[in-house]
Amino acid sequence: MNSIDLFNNHLAEIKVSYSHNVPPSIMRKISSSRDAYEAMLNAWEGDTDYVEYFYIMLLNRANKIMGYYLLSKGGLSGTVADPKCVFQVALKCNAASVILAHNHPSGNLTPSDQDIKLTRKMKECGNILELPVLDHLIITSESYYSFADNGEI
Repeated sequence: MNSIDLFNNHLAEIKVSYSHNVPPSIMRKISSSRDAYEAMLNAWEGDTDYVEYFYIMLLNRANKIMGYYLLSKGGLSGTVADPKCVFQVALKCNAASVILAHNHPSGNLTPSDQDIKLTRKMKECGNILELPVLDHLIITSESYYSFADNGEI
């Protein structure tokens, strides 16, 4: 067996899948940051006051929710949000846009410097891919902060 045959016999198979079983007529439409916050709270799997989570909301071209994805679960003071992973999920699902969301267990809605840098990076990545980041929400059990509403997206 030559080296090309050996290489071809050891290629990893890549599978991409997304299952969509909700008709567009009953999908929830997002028209504001308040809509996104309320929808995200309904999908949240953990306690917003305990540890940090990072979610992605996937939207179609009509701003209707295609689904949610829990990207990461962290500790009391942070979690990881890798842009490659965010857009990998969005591209696999054929999303037209995304809304990012993470919580601050402290209850403080003020974005950290890291939150601001991450939001800028995500926005740039989305612009390159023509897959816009419409908003980034910081969520607590009582309220939210919208980067879009504050002119930061």
